[in-house]
Amino acid sequence: MSPGVLEDVSVVDASTDGGFFGSTEEATTSGSAGVPNVEDISRSLQRFNWPDYLVFVMMLISCIVIGIFFGYQDHQKHKRQKHARRGSEALDYLVGGRKMKIVPVAVSLVASWISGISLLGTSTEIYVYGVQYCYIITAVAIMTCMMNYIFLPVFHDLQITSAYEYLQMRFDKRMRLLGSILFTLASILWLPIVIYVPALAFNQVSGVNIHVITPIVCLVCIFYTSLGGLKAVVWTDVIQTAVMVGAMIIVIIKGTADVGGLSVVIERNMAGQRFEAPDFNLDPTARNTFWTLLIGGTFFWTSTNAINQNMMQRYLSLPSLGSARKALVLFICGTVLLLAMCCYNGLLIFAMYHDCDPLTTGLAKAKDQLVPLLVMEVLGEYPGLAGLFVAGIFSAALSSLSTALNSLSAIVLEDFCKPFVTKPLTETQTRYIMRFTVLAFGALAVMMVIVVEKMGAVLQLSMSLGPVTIGPLFGLFVMGFFFPRINGTCAIVGSVTGLVLMAYIVIRSQISIALGEIVFAEKPVSVSGCQYEFPVKNSTLLADPAVVESGEKSLHHVSFLYYCMIGSVVPTVVAYLCSFVLPRTKTDDIDPLLLAPFLRRFYRSSADSKQANHMTEVMHEFETKDIQL
Repeated sequence: MSPGVLEDVSVVDASTDGGFFGSTEEATTSGSAGVPNVEDISRSLQRFNWPDYLVFVMMLISCIVIGIFFGYQDHQKHKRQKHARRGSEALDYLVGGRKMKIVPVAVSLVASWISGISLLGTSTEIYVYGVQYCYIITAVAIMTCMMNYIFLPVFHDLQITSAYEYLQMRFDKRMRLLGSILFTLASILWLPIVIYVPALAFNQVSGVNIHVITPIVCLVCIFYTSLGGLKAVVWTDVIQTAVMVGAMIIVIIKGTADVGGLSVVIERNMAGQRFEAPDFNLDPTARNTFWTLLIGGTFFWTSTNAINQNMMQRYLSLPSLGSARKALVLFICGTVLLLAMCCYNGLLIFAMYHDCDPLTTGLAKAKDQLVPLLVMEVLGEYPGLAGLFVAGIFSAALSSLSTALNSLSAIVLEDFCKPFVTKPLTETQTRYIMRFTVLAFGALAVMMVIVVEKMGAVLQLSMSLGPVTIGPLFGLFVMGFFFPRINGTCAIVGSVTGLVLMAYIVIRSQISIALGEIVFAEKPVSVSGCQYEFPVKNSTLLADPAVVESGEKSLHHVSFLYYCMIGSVVPTVVAYLCSFVLPRTKTDDIDPLLLAPFLRRFYRSSADSKQANHMTEVMHEFETKDIQL
């Protein structure tokens, strides 16, 4: 059998060694000649019993208790401080009073970044396409330097709560509103997918309908987020991360032992062509190369960390810039460790199913179900352990969901409410606005899960819509940090250009993928060792992975990793060119605190006192810290 070509058979002798399902004694032998079929195997793997449900429920209960604790604690604090300064409710709820500790915040950052999509998707990426994606670690290193020396100093010096307040300080109210709208739109599109992916995993291992589990889990998340604010979100993230990491370690250790040890995992992946050196191909349309991961990955990681309200809100909850930098280092270490575990999980999946691909046989209905399939294979016979892993996947989703809901409450309060009210909001009004926002967006996410499920192939389109808004949004901050001559009008022209261009690229590329015009080469798989019957389809015969359909390349053929780069560079270039045509900002009118630290010495303001007064007006009313230029 040639590499990458599957044998055109539906049943292989049950005595064949190396079949992924080690024992078929538990399966109902309804297949021909006493051989079970794929449906029998699928049902036998759904061994989610009461100990598993108990572990899952205990995780949810712990989150509720934390929300109640911090909600009660803040309530008592405000009762004692009857004459607390205006805005203390928002300060405590959104940034924990700027008194959070480094380690919990760092763990919360990791939990917020690693969603269920990351846990399942990264492992699937390695199984299907090999380890090329692992070289994105180079982009992570560059992003860390940019965060440490450019973005964190600016945001911490300004002491803001919404990252998009910066856009008003640097440009005008129009840009702040535009930035907040882009972030809100991106969150609305992302939240239901975050919930839907772990619900698919839960359905794979238990058979419970996704529309039963998603409302329950989301209600728990809405409850503790709205009640306890950022403190509850951070401390539940700590528990959820512990569950997530513990579950992954158990699966990795037990799974590695089941296949015969680390040497067997390496040997089978070498034979299956999963290991490969960095690909230095300069073709921008190649899916994953060293350059797409280095350049495109840097833009993606920086845009989703440096100007993302979900992440920046946690850094700003720390009392000093030094604390934020320490949290950044811990976040990077934790994230790289988890990504390494996810990548190894992908190698482990291939080692387990090296001669019986579950995607080909239909044992896994979707690629995102490969990880839960491995979990039930490895841990299904041990009561509670499968439940622990599913709890870990949902923990990742809950942490991402709670982070986004808390951040959206900050955006709605600071960017959609306060700028448009004639008199300051009372503490009671602030409290109700923030909690109603969490409830409203949480309910919207639950309802949109129904839509996402019906979208079918369009689901991939919705997951690719992020760069449509994130790219131009990052471009706005690049203009503000590095190009003082660009004003608000030029920034709007550039942003609109970027939005239109990215909408075209993303939508056109997804149409081409659906029509088969864009084909990504996958690594070879085999079904030669399957010990059960499965339906043979014409698509079972796969072309050699070295052969990729070629044809005329267009802009929409570019790798998806370049989306954020294109979406941010194009608006910046257009805005900069517009500054030569339209009236530009006088550099003397730019406050140095709004620029990247290494540029400040070149743009010292000639009217420092006037600028300081302006900055104080833009900052939150509950902030009393004076700005020293």
